[in-house]
Amino acid sequence: MPQHPFTALIVDQRENGQSTATSTELTDIKALPNQADGDLLIRVTHSSLNYKDALAVTGKGKVLRKFPIVPGIDAAGFVEEAAENSAFQGGDEVLVTGYGLGEKVSGGYAGFCRVKENWALPIPDGLSRQDCMAIGTAGFTAMLSVLALEDHGVLPDQGPVVVTGATGGVGSIAILLLSKLGYEVVAATGRVEEQGDYLKSLGATELIHREELANPSGKPLESERWAGAIDTVGGETLASILRQTKYRGSVAACGLAGGSNLPTTVFPFILRGVNLLGIDSVMCPRSLRETAWHRLATDLDLEKLRGLQTVITFEDIPTIAQKILSGKVRGRLIVCLGQEK
Repeated sequence: MPQHPFTALIVDQRENGQSTATSTELTDIKALPNQADGDLLIRVTHSSLNYKDALAVTGKGKVLRKFPIVPGIDAAGFVEEAAENSAFQGGDEVLVTGYGLGEKVSGGYAGFCRVKENWALPIPDGLSRQDCMAIGTAGFTAMLSVLALEDHGVLPDQGPVVVTGATGGVGSIAILLLSKLGYEVVAATGRVEEQGDYLKSLGATELIHREELANPSGKPLESERWAGAIDTVGGETLASILRQTKYRGSVAACGLAGGSNLPTTVFPFILRGVNLLGIDSVMCPRSLRETAWHRLATDLDLEKLRGLQTVITFEDIPTIAQKILSGKVRGRLIVCLGQEK
């Protein structure tokens, strides 16, 4: 059991309901709160900072289910301890996303993280631990969305695919994936002038302002524009996309940055046969996880992936979390804990 000092970012809730994040030096893994009931102990070297993490760290969203807790919904590192009959052994490189990590049980913002063995995946061939955290839950969600579109017949020759929240983690990697697979990608963002060159460098062929999709038209259907969509926004934006999706097209819904309500009608579904595909990255079955990570290792342009990532330190997390919620961050943020083997 580790007895040397390590750092943990612990979020606790005050009596008034507000939460605070405190960086704490620990010497014993047993001191970590709300650990998962698992046999696999990981020495975390890298994590990531996602929108959900930003909500957890700042206390601006009801993301955390227990207190006190270590946030961080992604983690990568080395196996420190495993059960005697485990498929893993000490020193194996692994990654973990989902399963309530960093929400219900302590997650990646600590030097060590305990998980159930079936939560962990070996680092795929061709990817480093840092690559995996540059992908993280955001990139995994993007890949699940692409797989869902493919499974429902949305192919590159059928027309454009629109990606909302294009400068965010999910949006950026969705554009990378779709463009490499040969799709015509339309990027929707509120920062067209500021981030247009960036989005085109990822592979977007057209840019539209998010306001084109954010305002209700009052019509149950509109002109057909999209063969498919990956939507991270929800609300009026998702409703607008559904009204504009082509006959038998599909929309992968994976976020709610613009709201959780869906003000639509049944007409896109019963008159155009549009498919609304829900994407869940938290409790996704292991077999689908393995497929998605294999595809990520083979379908992503790793040079471009490395170009859209920013490495931050543990101490940077609270400040940059605020910037994420203000919409001032693009691409992927990797938290380096500096615990190499």
